Amino acid sequence: MNLSPGPGFFESRHRRLQVATLAGCLLALVVIMLGAWTRLVDAGLGCPDWPGCYGFLSVPTGEEQIQLAEARYPDSPVDASKGWPEMIHRYAAGTLGLVIFGIAIAAWMSRDEETPVRLPAFTAGFVVLQAAFGAWTVTLSLWPQVVAAHLLGGFTTLSLLFLLLLRLGRQYAPGRSLSAENRAALLRLRPWLYGGLVVVVLQVALGAWTAANYAAVACPDLPTCQGQWWPETNFPEGFNVFQSVGPNYLGGTLGNDARVAIHLSHRVGAIMVTVVLGALFLSFIKLTRGHRLSRAAWLGLGILLVQVALGILNVLLHIPVAIAVAHNAFGALLLLAVINLIYRVHQVSPPEQPTSVKP
Repeated sequence: MNLSPGPGFFESRHRRLQVATLAGCLLALVVIMLGAWTRLVDAGLGCPDWPGCYGFLSVPTGEEQIQLAEARYPDSPVDASKGWPEMIHRYAAGTLGLVIFGIAIAAWMSRDEETPVRLPAFTAGFVVLQAAFGAWTVTLSLWPQVVAAHLLGGFTTLSLLFLLLLRLGRQYAPGRSLSAENRAALLRLRPWLYGGLVVVVLQVALGAWTAANYAAVACPDLPTCQGQWWPETNFPEGFNVFQSVGPNYLGGTLGNDARVAIHLSHRVGAIMVTVVLGALFLSFIKLTRGHRLSRAAWLGLGILLVQVALGILNVLLHIPVAIAVAHNAFGALLLLAVINLIYRVHQVSPPEQPTSVKP
């Protein structure tokens, strides 16, 4: 009697790992959106402690719990409308952490040729660091350096999960139906794609710094800022990573000129991202016309256009919560679109070189 598992067992286990990783990607995107929602409703300090809320596992309810909570933290009155966004974000982030650790354990138990092991393990380790930044966000009273790093950590977690999902997917040879000339051109695009990735990451960092310093509302008009093409700015103060915080940073402490400097930098970055990625996506579409690879470029171009529209609406409508949350989500999707293209280009085989015939 043969008790060893058949090939179907390993295939189903691989499939379950794919499904879990896809669920992790979706949950990571939700966590990013919940984090944006928490910041936008000024609930970053809705619970003055971590990981609980006033020493409880949820927001205190009832007169007795509220009295005990306010006795523990007399300088932080209980406000359920601030506490619940913070705790919902924490619940979702905690669930994501468990999912990632489950993926890492499942990958380690598989340890076959088709299942990456080091990437899930690294992602699990990174989540521990991300949880630490989540705690420091509260204990350091929304220090902008920590808030920005925490937001970047969320985007990094999503990117790592997405890369794992790509590696777990079925491999195919996307260059088979492409001409040798187009394959060579795609390979020449690879360094430019990495440049596009750098531009997107820098823009995400600028967006994180803008959000952490409450600079999104510094320019309420478009295309001008406060009625001027280039108002007074203070870049040294706006980008001083050693700035003093005080008791807490809720609402920000920077002057108007410093916030304008941050906001304008984010606008200039948005223009650069639009030009660079727009050119890359269009080049990719031209080279892969009629091939299934073109769908990845069309999707990236669509995400870019939506993201630009959301950024414009954010300014014109004065940062409505729903649009601002969507702006964060599409920023993450734009990052994934670039990662997807880079991964697909790496799968393109170089054109065969003609062999020389000896006389």
